[in-house]
Amino acid sequence: MANDMFIHEYSQLKPNQAMAIVGFPSVGLVSSIAANFIARTMKLDLIAAIISDDFPPYTIIHDGVVAPPVRIYAGKRTCNEKGESCEQLVLITAEFMPAPNLLRPLVELILDWCKKNDVHKIVALEGINVGENPEQKEILAVATGEKCRAMLQTYGLKEMKEGMVSGTSGVLLYEGDRLGRDVICLLGPARSEYPDARGAARLLEYVTKMLPELKLDPDPLFKEAEQMEKGMKSTMDSIRQTTKRGDESLLYG
Repeated sequence: MANDMFIHEYSQLKPNQAMAIVGFPSVGLVSSIAANFIARTMKLDLIAAIISDDFPPYTIIHDGVVAPPVRIYAGKRTCNEKGESCEQLVLITAEFMPAPNLLRPLVELILDWCKKNDVHKIVALEGINVGENPEQKEILAVATGEKCRAMLQTYGLKEMKEGMVSGTSGVLLYEGDRLGRDVICLLGPARSEYPDARGAARLLEYVTKMLPELKLDPDPLFKEAEQMEKGMKSTMDSIRQTTKRGDESLLYG
C-alpha cells in the first residue's frame, strides 16, 4: 500500500520563490546522473526525504553520511538577471524507479509539498533511447502551464509534438496539467546499455541555461556515472537477497 508514504523534514529551511528539479532513473541513467551532479556541484543541503515501506530497502552513503533512497535537497541561488527568476533551487532525486502503483501517490506528495513550499516551477529530467545515432537527436521538451510553455521559447527547446513520456516524469506531466501546475520535462538522448555521462551532459547544457551559476564540467559526470553504476549494481544484489522478484520496484543498472 502507498498510503504510508510521507515526507520527513531534516531541516527548518523553507524554500522561497523556488524552482524544483526532479530526477529519477531513466534511459542511460541520464536524469539521475544529472541530478546528483547538480546537488553536489551547487552544494545543496539535504532538507527532507520521502519515506515509504514500499521503497527498496537500502541507504545511500556519501562521504560517510547516510541518506534514504528518495531525497529532497535545497539551497539558495547565487544568480544574476540571466536564467530563471527563482531565489532557491530544490532537487528531488533517487536511484530507483518506483513501482507503477507508487507513482501517482509519490507525484501527488511531491506536488503538494512543492505548493506548500512556494516552488512555482518543476523541471523533470528524463532520458530517451536514441539507438545508434545519439549525435543526430535533439533535446525535446514537454510543458504544462503558461510559465513553463514560455520556457520552451526562452531556451530554444524543441517541443515534443507526438510521443509518450513514462515513469515519474510522465505522471508529473499529467498530474501537473490536471492540477494547473507548471511542469516542464526535458528529454535527453541517451544510450540504454550503460550509464550515459555524455547524455547527462547534453541534458545539463539546457539546465545550465536556466541556472547559469551551474558550471558544467564533464569529468565529474563520468565519475558520477561510474560510481552510480557500481552503487546500483550493489543495491540490486542486496535487494535480490531480501526481496522476492515479484515485489521489487524496478531498478536500473
